[in-house]
This record gives sequence, structure tokens and C-alpha cells, in this order.
Amino acid sequence: MRLFAPLYERALQWARHQHAPRYLAALSFAESSFFPVPPDVMLAPMALAQPQRAWALAWLTTWTSVAGGLLGYLIGWLAFAGLEPWLRASSHWPAYEQAVAWFGRWGVLAVFIAGFSPIPYKVFTIAAGTLAMPLLPFAAASLVGRGARFFLVAGLMRWGGARMEAQLRQHIDRIGWATVALVAIGALVYALR
Repeated sequence: MRLFAPLYERALQWARHQHAPRYLAALSFAESSFFPVPPDVMLAPMALAQPQRAWALAWLTTWTSVAGGLLGYLIGWLAFAGLEPWLRASSHWPAYEQAVAWFGRWGVLAVFIAGFSPIPYKVFTIAAGTLAMPLLPFAAASLVGRGARFFLVAGLMRWGGARMEAQLRQHIDRIGWATVALVAIGALVYALR
């Protein structure tokens, strides 16, 4: 069943749109403080569709993500008391508690790890503000962690170029269904645990 191929084609069309960099910047900013969709889902097809602009797109994603992280920091610093009941009721509370524990153990290194990894970065930005982590080390760790992640994504897409695009186009449905199966298996294992 060809479900993912049309979605992939649509993503590549959107990636070539003249306003795509603005949308990427908005997504990067929002994801670092409150939005659940990571910018990689937009950065990767944009860098694949326009490999000559991959580094500029990685810079754009990095800077706007760090700016969004600063907003998350401010949310934690200024508004945590109002957000805490919602956060406790949400699925993000365990991640927040983990972020606080990591800050206690590793300090600013936790921001770098969250910035680079698929861990929800927004939880760490809010936690850093709540705990009043020094702003300059927070911003520096965010810049390095987020930059490393987004330049890796852009670099892989640029390196793969037309060959990777052709391979993805050929195998996208198998990859998509395999991902759905892995998520379903993961959810089942988690539910049974």
C-alpha cells in the first residue's frame, strides 16, 4: 500500500516552497519551548531538496531553536508556578522530573545532551529556567548541542544528495511501514511492562 510515497513527494514540494525557510524558523523556535514536532522533519527534506543551501538551513534552524530555548527558559523562570499543575497532569511530567535530576547531576551538560538527542528539548529549557540555571552557559550548551544535531542532519542530506533522494523515493513506503511497526511494537512493550 503506497501511503508514504505521496507524503514524501508532498514534503519535498513544500521544502522547495519560497516561504519554507520562514516555516522552518517558526517550527524551530516553537519546538524549543512549547510545540511537539521537531524541526528535523522539515530540515531534512529541505536540505535534501536544496543541498547547496544545507549549511544555511542548519544555521537558521540552530539560531531559531536557541532563541526558542530562551523563550522556554523564560517560561520556566517567570511562569512555572502557573504551568506546574498542567505539567503534572501531562505526559511531560516524568520528563521534567528527569530533567531536574539530570541538572542536579550533570549541570549544563544536560542541556547539551537534550539539545543533541531526541529527548524533548523544551522540557529542559523550561526546567533550566525554573532552576535559574545561569543563562550564558545554558545558551552556549544549547547552541553547541542544537547546532551539532542540525548540522549533522543537514550534512547527511547534503552528502546523500540526489542518490539519497532516489533511494528514499524507492524505499519510502517500506521505511514508513517499518517505522509504524516499530512504534506499535514499542507501544505494546511499554503497555505490557
